[in-house]
Amino acid sequence: MPTTSAREIAAAKRLANVRYAIRDLALLAEEVARQGHEVLYLNVGDPNIFDFKTPPHLIEAVHKAMRDGKNGYAPSAGTKEALEAIRAEAGRKGISSVQDVFVTSGASEAVDICLSALVNHGENVLTPSPDYPLYSAVLSRLEIPITAYDLNEDDGWQPDLNDLRKKIDARTRAIVLINPNNPTGAMCSRAMLEEIAELARRHNLVIFADEIYDKLILDDGAHLSIAAVAPDVPVVTFGGLSKNYLAPGWRIGWGIVSGEGAAVNSYIEGIHRLLRARLCANHPEQYAIPAALNGSQDHLIEVRQKLRSRRDLTVNWANNTPRVSCVSPRGAFYAYPRLDISEGDEVFVKELCRKKHVLVVHGSGFGQKPGTRHFRIVFLPDEQILTKAYAAIGEFLNERYS
Repeated sequence: MPTTSAREIAAAKRLANVRYAIRDLALLAEEVARQGHEVLYLNVGDPNIFDFKTPPHLIEAVHKAMRDGKNGYAPSAGTKEALEAIRAEAGRKGISSVQDVFVTSGASEAVDICLSALVNHGENVLTPSPDYPLYSAVLSRLEIPITAYDLNEDDGWQPDLNDLRKKIDARTRAIVLINPNNPTGAMCSRAMLEEIAELARRHNLVIFADEIYDKLILDDGAHLSIAAVAPDVPVVTFGGLSKNYLAPGWRIGWGIVSGEGAAVNSYIEGIHRLLRARLCANHPEQYAIPAALNGSQDHLIEVRQKLRSRRDLTVNWANNTPRVSCVSPRGAFYAYPRLDISEGDEVFVKELCRKKHVLVVHGSGFGQKPGTRHFRIVFLPDEQILTKAYAAIGEFLNERYS
């Protein structure tokens, strides 16, 4: 038979702007490791690769579910026990107008489904800058242009309300609020939550409240959910087991839809169409949800203690190192230092990895104001590893920019 050269199978054009800086840099680290170097990883927010362990009572709950035969499909929205536990948790968070709850394969799937169920071509969603790049990736895949509002570094990375107001137009459908924030670790004040809620109320917008770190608060004061502040406003609150309960690989997350029932009923049905289409989230792992939310929270005492110590080490290093400054994070386990350098921050992090074998993530992968440069640190490793990494970064800064 005659042979012909194969024609290229091109990827879909809508993927052109899909980026995920956190994982994309792993390819460079693998190259450095193959050269025989030990890489110090400060790039991925996975507690389990460091000295944090999943609470035993969650593991036992999953084992029991497996032994009891909970290994087939679950209901699309989640098991009865899981949904009841999430509703109870919403009540403890002060969310009084819950209209629906559902379980997903990680909070990431909840974000994907809820954006897909809401936004049409020609519309937009306001995302913070800097933000967790999942939101930009999903919106790019949906062919929705990225419309970012600034977070104000000079105000502890609080949302810039003036910029947020300017970005709302007739095509805006929703505001994304990551609180505590990834990558900055900032946490919104009550006054800020009330201002954002009023903007959503006035313009008939949905608020996507990403609260996956709501139990990892490092300073005094409790976390406050925007859905509790504004029970009348349509809010989808995202949570999960990955961060608070140290089980990221189980891929268990959820969404809580609140607001006035008449306003969100049609949207909820859209969400459930997509939930049914993908069958269900992991079944046996869902039995860890009631164990986690209704069970002992004692593991959080040690987790927060470790994170406070590592946060303080990180911020003290940053603010005492030439060309580096850092707003102290109040929650989660990320810091977002600012760099005073003449070249781009992506060049900085790649050369840092090649020369000093420390992997961080460039600020341009999360978003930042033009003319500024940052990098994200994950301060989950123990103090010995962090101290070694920070010494290497300091040497690199001195050698490259003095």
